[in-house]
Amino acid sequence: QVHLVESGGGLVQAGDSLRLSCAFSGRAFSNYGMGWFRQAPGSEQDAVAAISWNGGSTYYADSVKGRFTISRDNSQNTVYLQMNNLKPEDTAVYYCAGVRTRNIRVRSATYEYWGQGTQVTVSS
Repeated sequence: QVHLVESGGGLVQAGDSLRLSCAFSGRAFSNYGMGWFRQAPGSEQDAVAAISWNGGSTYYADSVKGRFTISRDNSQNTVYLQMNNLKPEDTAVYYCAGVRTRNIRVRSATYEYWGQGTQVTVSS
């Protein structure tokens, strides 16, 4: 059974940076595509970024392109989301997710495993 644990969320001011981490355990990490999703109060869950098994392919939502970077360290079984120039509209619970594929997956329904989420709050 795959287990995902996010960390790194917090309260920051607009323009600040945060790095989220997601620790993966239970299976061979390199067999899994990974993604970051977020959900703000009263909103649907949206895909933020996704990465293929070796980091060779990435996806970003238009709203975060140029500000967020997804990466992974297969030796540490961890996926990261570096968030720069944060904006109040980035405020949400951020979830890490994994699916057994070597490709990119963007739709949340295709992901098999989810973390518990970490809160990111950006004040103006």
